[in-house]
Amino acid sequence: MDDKIIESALRTIRIEKEGLDNLEKSIDDQFVKAVKTIYDSKGKVIVTGIGKSGHVAHKIASTLSSTGTPAVYLHPADALHGDLGIISQDDVVIAISNSGETSEILSLIPYVKFVGVPLIAITGNERSTLARKSDILLLVRVEREACPLNLAPTASTTATLVLGDALAIALLELRGFTKEKFARLHPGGLLGRKLKLVKEIMHTGDRVPRVSVNASMREAILEMTSKGFGATTVVDEGGRIVGIITDGDLRRYIERGNDLNNGRVEDAMTRNPKVISPDSLVGEALSMMEKYKIMVLPVVDEEGRPVGIIHLHDILGSGII
Repeated sequence: MDDKIIESALRTIRIEKEGLDNLEKSIDDQFVKAVKTIYDSKGKVIVTGIGKSGHVAHKIASTLSSTGTPAVYLHPADALHGDLGIISQDDVVIAISNSGETSEILSLIPYVKFVGVPLIAITGNERSTLARKSDILLLVRVEREACPLNLAPTASTTATLVLGDALAIALLELRGFTKEKFARLHPGGLLGRKLKLVKEIMHTGDRVPRVSVNASMREAILEMTSKGFGATTVVDEGGRIVGIITDGDLRRYIERGNDLNNGRVEDAMTRNPKVISPDSLVGEALSMMEKYKIMVLPVVDEEGRPVGIIHLHDILGSGII
C-alpha cells in the first residue's frame, strides 16, 4: 500500500511538471501584449473565474495587487447580480476558463465589450467561445490532468497559477517595483516588519551618542552612560564617523593595562566601524548585526555623519524575530 501511495504522488508531480513544460510555449507575443496592456492601463485588473478556476483567479488577483498592480477578484455569479459595476473604462479583465465555455464567464463578455475594456482570456481551448471573443489569448494547454479520470482540474490549474505568477513578476520588473514599495503594501506580518526601513526605528538627535576623536576616555564613558546604548560613535572635526567605542572595547582597553582616567578615545576605539544608511531595510541591519556579532549599529548619512543609532533590542521590539 505504501508503495502505491508514493507512486501516486510521484505520478501527480510528474504530470504537473509536464504541464508546466508545455506552458513555456504560451510565453509568446500574446503574453507580451497582455503584460503591456495591463502596464499601460490606468485602472485595475479584474480577474474572474468560477470553481477551481475561481480559486486560481483569486490568487492571481492577490499576487498582482501585492506586487504593484492593483487587481480584484470578481465572482462571475455576483457579477451577474449587480457587481458588474466594478468594471470601469480604464480597467483590464482577465477571464479564466479551462474549457472556454463556462456559461457564467461567457455571460460577462457582452458587458465587457460594451464597456470597451480589453479582455484577456486564459483557457486551454483555443477554439472556444472565450478564446474567439477575447482581445488577447493566453493558452494553457495540458496533455492530461493528474486525476486518473482526467477530470478533476489539477495540472491545468497549476499551469494557470504559474502563468498568473509570470504575469505578476513581469509587471513587477517592468514597473521597477522595489523592496521598499513591497514593504508599504505589506505593513503587517513578518515580511512587512522585515521590510521596514532603518530610519523608522532608529534613535535620532540628542539620543545618538557621539564624542570627538580627541576626547578623553572619561568623556567617552560619560557619553556611553548617559545615552544608555553601551557604545558611542567617535567623529572627526567634520562630524564624520571614524570609530566606535563599545563596552567590549572598554574591557579590552583595560586588559591592555591602560588608564581610563587619562586615556584618549583614539587609543580605545574600533576604527572603521560597521554602519548602515537610514534607507536600508531593518532586515539588512539584523543580518549585519548577526554576521558581525554586534549589538549596536550606527546609522550614517551620505557624508558619513552619524544621524541615528539602532540597538539589537530595537529590532527585537519591532517584532522581526
